[in-house]
Amino acid sequence: MKVFKFGGTSVGCKEGLANIKRIIDSEKGAVVVVSALSTITDSLIKCCSLAAKKDTKGYLELLDEIAARHHRIISECIQESKRAELLSKIDSLLDELGNILKGICLVGEASQKSSDATVSYGERISSLIVTSLLENATCVDSLDIIKTTPYYSRHIVDFPKTNSLINATFSKLCGKTVVMGGFISTDKESGNITNLGRGGSDYTASIIAAALSAEELYIYTDVDGFMTADPRVITNAYRIKSLSFVEAMELCNFGAKVIYPPTIYPAYNNNIPIIIKNTYNPECEGTYIGHNRCSEKHQQCTIKGISSINDTALLTIRGLGMVGVIGVNYRIFKSLAKAGVSVFLVSQASSENSTSIGIRTSDVDAAVNALTTEFKQEITTGEIDNVIIDKDLATIAVVGESIKDAPGIAGKLFGTLARNGIKVLTTAMGAAQTNISFVVSIDNLKKAISVIHDSFFLSEYQELNLFLCGVGVVGGSLIEQIASQKQTLKENNSLKINVVGISNSRYSLFDKEGLDLDGYKERLMNGCPTKPKDIVAKIKELNLYNSVFVDCTASGDVATIYEDLLKNNISVVTANKIAASSKYEHYTNLKETARHKGVKFLFETNVGAGLPIINTIGNLRNSGDKILGLKAVLSGTLNYIFNVLSEDIPFSKAVKAAQDAGYAEPDPRIDLSGTDVVRKLTILARESGYIVEQDDVERNLFVPEKYFEGPVNEFWEKVPELDQHFDEIRKRLEKENKKLRFIATLSDGKCSVGLQEVDSMSPFFNLEGSNNIILITTSRYHEYPLQIKGYGAGASVTAAGVFADIMSIANIR
Repeated sequence: MKVFKFGGTSVGCKEGLANIKRIIDSEKGAVVVVSALSTITDSLIKCCSLAAKKDTKGYLELLDEIAARHHRIISECIQESKRAELLSKIDSLLDELGNILKGICLVGEASQKSSDATVSYGERISSLIVTSLLENATCVDSLDIIKTTPYYSRHIVDFPKTNSLINATFSKLCGKTVVMGGFISTDKESGNITNLGRGGSDYTASIIAAALSAEELYIYTDVDGFMTADPRVITNAYRIKSLSFVEAMELCNFGAKVIYPPTIYPAYNNNIPIIIKNTYNPECEGTYIGHNRCSEKHQQCTIKGISSINDTALLTIRGLGMVGVIGVNYRIFKSLAKAGVSVFLVSQASSENSTSIGIRTSDVDAAVNALTTEFKQEITTGEIDNVIIDKDLATIAVVGESIKDAPGIAGKLFGTLARNGIKVLTTAMGAAQTNISFVVSIDNLKKAISVIHDSFFLSEYQELNLFLCGVGVVGGSLIEQIASQKQTLKENNSLKINVVGISNSRYSLFDKEGLDLDGYKERLMNGCPTKPKDIVAKIKELNLYNSVFVDCTASGDVATIYEDLLKNNISVVTANKIAASSKYEHYTNLKETARHKGVKFLFETNVGAGLPIINTIGNLRNSGDKILGLKAVLSGTLNYIFNVLSEDIPFSKAVKAAQDAGYAEPDPRIDLSGTDVVRKLTILARESGYIVEQDDVERNLFVPEKYFEGPVNEFWEKVPELDQHFDEIRKRLEKENKKLRFIATLSDGKCSVGLQEVDSMSPFFNLEGSNNIILITTSRYHEYPLQIKGYGAGASVTAAGVFADIMSIANIR
């Protein structure tokens, strides 16, 4: 025999009732427990409230709507031959309900007894409708067999009495389909109508299943089963195929509203599997809850699911007078129980001087009054402080029976939260180790759940949220590469890249769900005006997890916001050399901030575009090697100029060709002055372990100082004056089989840059086009320095290097 429960969304519409009929008519001797039609219980509560306020017109209009709703369902779904008898029964119940509401209206007050009686009519009526819907079904009144007893401010099931009545009743109905209303019950002594609490229809079904030793308990809802997280928060949450009873209980207790939490116990105690299914998608397997079955997809996942309570308040009772005093916690929980306050989280300091409890926000006043009264004397004498109240919080629980077998899981969890800037206010983990619960600000709820879901492989893919600043040649190329590679990364590397922000020097676009990269340039021109500080404010406001700021500008203003971003746990990837070559103190502060916050500050493309120079130096040092010296051609622009210099192309035209090819800066004097190379060498020296400022670099310039004065248009007018000088040098070097190279050198901790003549034996001689080369001399690579060579300039290779840094944040190589 199987027990089925159908919720109000199933019972309350034509499609849902048709599916119920199709499911149950194929079963023999099933027990069907139903809720009231969707929203009817709320309407009954409102009716009661209106009547208590003596709003006769209001409650009568609502009562007419309730009646019309049920009549409409009957006319749409019940065979015509059954309607008259059914309507007679239902109208009789509605008359009873009307009389109760009339009495409430007369006295202007709704007692608990009359309130409970009022809300019972939803299930009493719906059970009659479903009985008429099904073939050869019998209706059993739950009020006759589900018995309760008072417990503080609520009613709990009297299981001995209830089980006895269930077995006596069903022994006479063997083999028949039986329909019952859920939720409703009666007091075992007075016979007054009571109920099992909102959501109690699930509980009724479980009580029946346990009493009758059912094979399985099916809970039909409007979702496919338990999800790895709330799909309203995590859009890529997916169905959990199976859970243990303990895991299901933990998820239910912490806000997963799939089933009513008390439902688990009767089934667990009698080893009856619970299957959660969707009335509107009955072909879906749903979620299996039991002792044995294990989902293949989840058997290797430490965490099965994440649940949350988003209206948490934290009360803290503390004081030195609590230390070593026996019975303090007993008094805390006794006073809260008397006040009808449910506590779902407890965290106590080992010193016994403070206890924090998590409760619903709606219970704060009652809880504070109860505790203040209980500890009035201790508070007066100062042994215990006034109760500390923290609101606007959320409690998150990560659940899985495998947590107890996974060393370091708590460390990974809290480390992941810390790296994303999420502060944990308190935490709790029982000795059973199936649940790690913690409290965060409500503002961080979505971010916290997202990053846990992503980090613990509950998501099908990892997500990175990128904010791109700069859409020039490098930034534009990066966006093209991301757009072309997004789907491949998602399919092959389980990585989803969301470009959630794009900015140029004037405007910005933001979309927390991810921007459409098609036509972004046109949309950007109509974006919101922003300055760098505004970008930081918007990124903080969005508060997205796994956030990465990508700088493809050469702006000093943009470089100034890195520290603020890193302090807010946002990784920075930059092609902009200004920050890493700024004052040494600022450079080290950025790196230390990133390290302290557990985020990344990556700038591989600051030197050599996409060449793996900085990473290689870092790997050498981290493995214990020592960098003794560097010798490099680091300016693709200058290398290009001296490579194209010829009899037909004088120096001035070579400089213009470098600019036209996209290698030189808009003002080529930045390249010709060696400033760019000085920055690069400063960065390499620092990454090699040396304390170097830009002013420490010796500069041997090859263009006289006067050419760097005045506006750039004057430079273009004067630069042909240098053509003859460089042509004479070119002719001489051709005879000597030598070439000009602008070389950066680190030797004995000293740095220098300058134009040098190299012969055919030099590794720099055959350096083509805009290529870069670096020779790294180390303790290990001493006689034969390590050589890295390749494209050192160009938008596509620089963008590719930035992209590679982004991939490294996602641990994808």
